[in-house]
Amino acid sequence: MTQVVLGENEGIESALRRFKREVSKAGIFQDMRKKRHFETPLEKEKRKAVARHKQNRRNHTRFR
Repeated sequence: MTQVVLGENEGIESALRRFKREVSKAGIFQDMRKKRHFETPLEKEKRKAVARHKQNRRNHTRFR
């Protein structure tokens, strides 16, 4: 769970910005989007195959 402790004399706006940054780093929004709707096993396998393909492309272009 992400939490932000307010510093002394710190405004709520800066604390909210820090909180949003921490939530973004933790990947909470991406996880929420993934789990928003039920995913059939076929859809899940397709998503994983696309992710593997992207990862392979990234790994192979790094050494050229």
